[in-house]
Amino acid sequence: MEALIIFILSCLCVLFILHLIKFFIKVWWDPIRIQSAMRSQGMKGPPYRFLHGNTKEIYNMRNEIMSSPMELSHQMLARIQPHVYSWIKLYGMNFLNWYGPQAQLVITEPKLIKEVLSNKDGAYPKLVIQNYAEKLLGDGLVLSQGKKWLKMRKLAIHAFHAESLKGTIPAMIVSVETMLDRWRREGIKEIEVFQEFKVLTSEIISRAAFRSSYLEGKNIFDMLTRMALIVGRNNYKVGISGIKRFFKTRDDIESEKLDRGIRDSMLKVIKRREEVMMGTEPDGYGSDFLGLLLKAYHENDKTKKISIDDLIDECKTFYVAGHETTTSSLTWTLLFLAIHTDWQNRAREEVLQIFGQQNPCPDSIGRLKTMTMIVNESLRLYPPVFNLTREVQREVKLGKLIVPAKMTLSLSVLALHNNPQIWGEDAHLFKPERFAGGVAEATKNNATAFLPFGLGPRSCVGLNFALSEIKIALSMILQHYRFTLSPTYVHSPEHILTISPRYGLQILFEAL
Repeated sequence: MEALIIFILSCLCVLFILHLIKFFIKVWWDPIRIQSAMRSQGMKGPPYRFLHGNTKEIYNMRNEIMSSPMELSHQMLARIQPHVYSWIKLYGMNFLNWYGPQAQLVITEPKLIKEVLSNKDGAYPKLVIQNYAEKLLGDGLVLSQGKKWLKMRKLAIHAFHAESLKGTIPAMIVSVETMLDRWRREGIKEIEVFQEFKVLTSEIISRAAFRSSYLEGKNIFDMLTRMALIVGRNNYKVGISGIKRFFKTRDDIESEKLDRGIRDSMLKVIKRREEVMMGTEPDGYGSDFLGLLLKAYHENDKTKKISIDDLIDECKTFYVAGHETTTSSLTWTLLFLAIHTDWQNRAREEVLQIFGQQNPCPDSIGRLKTMTMIVNESLRLYPPVFNLTREVQREVKLGKLIVPAKMTLSLSVLALHNNPQIWGEDAHLFKPERFAGGVAEATKNNATAFLPFGLGPRSCVGLNFALSEIKIALSMILQHYRFTLSPTYVHSPEHILTISPRYGLQILFEAL
């Protein structure tokens, strides 16, 4: 019996030692080895710190700069990604840093970004996320991989096809009319538009994609917003793998509760559509986004069929991506128009010339040239998605670098959009005339330098939906109001999921 106990204890000791060795290889030996290999190729960066890498430095930089508002300027790289701003100056356009023990190659060079996003031989897949963001988006189009991603991408392309998009325009117009009617009834001169646009974009998604009202989807949006806040405050916190099985933080508990609540609410929406639509339309479930997903869920062909989890994840992805990004873009574009009243007047003249006092016409939205220049410049300075991540599938040659497998690639869209070598020394200034000749001329024929919606096979499939939504909302506001920035506005952009105004955006409106 004593021999058996000694044997068991010996096995446990060996097991413990093996796990300890594996742990130290991951958090000490591998980082030192990779750092040495990258430095031998001329790739510099801040030194690796045991366990936390550079996350504490990044977290402290962000906290310091976010602790107070900024002057009314648009130098967002220094504000939103202060580590990238500082380390580009120290180490060059591309550098190595550490997210915990995970090596992360930060890339801001246009040619290398294009090579990564093109992903011609499948060497740079999307990074597999295993944190709160996974609960927020699920395994939807933004995060999925391989055959599943291809199936969902085809479905989304069909949902956002030009003809399908035209069918969503009336829902967009009705939603904007509802907002403007409320403004007129309340007769308020100063309006906090960030919250107004949150409601507006939620309403548009509800009407256009789910054939419901904002009030019906309000509970879902509220839960997704709370989940987004959890994602935002945990961006640069590194946990020890496996520890959450035994010790759960307050955010772990809340996120799990929200995840269950979102799923239950989505299932109610799905069930209600099935009950209402069955037998009432030729295709059974409707031709909007939810209808197409339901059709695929009930599909008999296994190659086209999706699961209920797929359906829920795609709904979450569209709710989040469509809501957050468009709200951010609308908000900052209105800020620019409120400050630069000359561009506001030019945009209004164009809108009145094309639409008069009538609601925007789907076939004429593409004629808004001045509006397009303004929106593009706003997206350049305040890109809703300002950083893209990829993973190196296998050891690969990227430019002149030999990059080891499993390294993370971080592509800073903000750094690209603020690069004075591409945009000029006035890169931080609002100058829509840059885009007078289109994106190619604005970027000196380097289209990779303008990436508000990504690039390559994984670019945003809903970009035309978002741009139509933005242009319709701005056109209808310009038709009815003249506006300026309120003196109560405090300029304090922050990163949650997108770049958002911490204290809202207060605008003074005058009816025309």
